[in-house]
Amino acid sequence: MYGDTLVMRKRAAQLREQGEDIRAMAEQLVTQSDEVAHESGWTGRAADAMRERVRDRAAHLREAAHAHDTAAASLEKHLAECDRLGESISDIERKVSSLVAEGHAPAGFSPPPSGHKDWLSVELPGL
Repeated sequence: MYGDTLVMRKRAAQLREQGEDIRAMAEQLVTQSDEVAHESGWTGRAADAMRERVRDRAAHLREAAHAHDTAAASLEKHLAECDRLGESISDIERKVSSLVAEGHAPAGFSPPPSGHKDWLSVELPGL
């Protein structure tokens, strides 16, 4: 057909994994900034500002992770539709082949190439 859904499924999995990695990085940054302040006894406005800035950056990282999750979900939804349409194309192609073999196709009928989306619009008596 038009694309290799296996390759696209791998890409969706990569997006999910990257989202998980980014989310873990955000948590690690917050944890490390808190540990630095607590273990060293660093207090005051500068310490508070550093922790606040890290939390802000972590929030941005979490947003990026969520965007990766959303992209993966969208790609998976698209792939499910591709699979559904591919199955429909195969079904129609088999039915038409059977009808043609039984002599039920009109004279001059020219089938689309195998696997092509034009199979979705083929109209034959008995289809």
